[in-house]
Amino acid sequence: MYDDFNVFILFLQAAAGLPKPRKDHAVAMARFSRDCLSCFRDTIQNLAASLGHDTLELGIRIGIHSGPVTAGVLRGERARFQLFGDTVNTCARLESTGTTNRIHLSMETAELLREAGKEDWFVDREDVVSAKGKGSMKT
Repeated sequence: MYDDFNVFILFLQAAAGLPKPRKDHAVAMARFSRDCLSCFRDTIQNLAASLGHDTLELGIRIGIHSGPVTAGVLRGERARFQLFGDTVNTCARLESTGTTNRIHLSMETAELLREAGKEDWFVDREDVVSAKGKGSMKT
């Protein structure tokens, strides 16, 4: 529980290459993430004009990792489509260790972007990240 401020966390999942695999999934997800970040920034600016400058303190963190996933529909009171697996867990760790208003990539995704000729889209992080349940990760 935080006494000094209120925290609202919204965790969303997105996937490229489902249900049909696509070779450019890393490029597609990087573009989607960039567009989400841009849309978020525009929205925050518009909200600040109507709700006040405190709105500018809102932030978003995005983590991208490439790998296999299992997907399915969970039934119950609220049936929902869900992704499972180590890839999803790694992605969540990247998001949680990322910098606000930035996109945090795994080395696997960065390598796929390099292979696609998009190495100018990212900068290798010099330090390693300590991710819960994952240990030290180069990102």
